[in-house]
Amino acid sequence: MNYSNLFIIAIRALVRNKLRAFLTMLGIIIGVGSVIAMLAIGEGSKLSIREEMSSMGTNLVMVMPNMQRRGGVSLGSSSSVALKYSDVIALRNEATAIASVSPEVRASGQVIYSNQNTQTTIYGVSEEYLAIRKLEIKSGRIFNSVETKSMAKVCLLGQTVVENLFGEGADPVGLTIRIKNLPFQIIGILVDKGESGMGQDQDDLILAPYTTVQRRLAAIDYINGIYASAVSEEKSAVAIAEVEEILRRTHKLKETDENDFRVMSQSELIETVSSITDIMTYLLGAIAGISLLVGGIGIMNIMFVSVTERTREIGLRMSIGGRGSDILKQFLVESMLLSILGGIIGIIFGYLLAKLAGSLMDTQTLVSTQSVVLAFVVCFVIGVFFGWYPAKKAANLNPIDALRYE
Repeated sequence: MNYSNLFIIAIRALVRNKLRAFLTMLGIIIGVGSVIAMLAIGEGSKLSIREEMSSMGTNLVMVMPNMQRRGGVSLGSSSSVALKYSDVIALRNEATAIASVSPEVRASGQVIYSNQNTQTTIYGVSEEYLAIRKLEIKSGRIFNSVETKSMAKVCLLGQTVVENLFGEGADPVGLTIRIKNLPFQIIGILVDKGESGMGQDQDDLILAPYTTVQRRLAAIDYINGIYASAVSEEKSAVAIAEVEEILRRTHKLKETDENDFRVMSQSELIETVSSITDIMTYLLGAIAGISLLVGGIGIMNIMFVSVTERTREIGLRMSIGGRGSDILKQFLVESMLLSILGGIIGIIFGYLLAKLAGSLMDTQTLVSTQSVVLAFVVCFVIGVFFGWYPAKKAANLNPIDALRYE
């Protein structure tokens, strides 16, 4: 019996029991649709995060304090001694692969204007910080070196802080706010950047001279971090090596001593985040794939029922010359047809589900070619795997016993 006849017979068998065939395919449809949607959401989230982080500059280099260890014992955070402004000076003077450097000092506190107040984070930085972090000024100006040296009480506001204190669309440049009961004059407003790929509000911040935040707000003599930009993305690795070598020397670390700081590039962070999102995507896909297993069991179950119902038909085919291999192929093609048709409908369902989820969650989704190909392959394997045993059972029936079956 040729495969075209097997295909026609399988179609007729499914058409005779339309509702049963659809209910059998439903497990495959839901399984494939869930896997496609989960992978699309995961891939879309990864792409959004990569784009968001890349917008900050792929040549960004960050230096943060590390945990101190002496004799294998952790002494806790070393931020009080790990990074000083002298480290920033050393990097500016000695690092050839670094284009610009800025310290960062952080302080949290209540910000008040008239009868309005909000809680936010104040970042103490230098003038280079805006170029390094790809921040733009909407109105006003950045503070200058004279204001930094004199610890001037001036600041720039992010859009979220502006809206919380002054209302949407306001331009409060020239007004005075109070941060931890100290008066600060607003000299600039930052351009709205929205939420990051990790869901963090990038506009809920205030920028001020690092000297002002360090001495007047945080009351510390160290800095919380250093942000720098390499001269190009290709020079990021060279910049990291230079930063590590310079800071180890300025911190007087021996060859056997661990770094009391850690250096990271934006490219490394992007790769790290991508690997985490990949794991989460595959995990979600695997969980959704469990329903495919359930769908396969449903196909096996209905094929057993079909073999039982058509026992006399099988006996009749065998009595007029049908071979066991023909019977095997007949039921196997029927099983594969159920699985593949369910897979095709499931891919369409998954695509629509991914688009719906993307619009509801206001996030990007991406249905990749690999996930569609994977769905087809899995459906084919399920059709063969779960249809084989019922088909084998049908092929092994005794023609005489089959004809006598009631």
